[in-house]
Amino acid sequence: MSHTLPLHAALTTLPELIDGMTPGDELVLTEGGQPVAVVTRSPRTSWPCQPGSAAGRTFWMAPDFNAPLDDFAEYME
Repeated sequence: MSHTLPLHAALTTLPELIDGMTPGDELVLTEGGQPVAVVTRSPRTSWPCQPGSAAGRTFWMAPDFNAPLDDFAEYME
């Protein structure tokens, strides 16, 4: 998605604007109504989770985790 913002308005909040962008988003900065720069959020190059990082951990799950919900009883008939 592309957003347009005057350069003077983006100067004070640029870090927050970039943090709010998702990869592929564009922010077009304008001056006098003309585009002067395009800021693009680059895609991730690393992921916080690695395969196997949860090995050896213990997780708790309720015994009735897959029981039908009372709210959907009329749809289960």
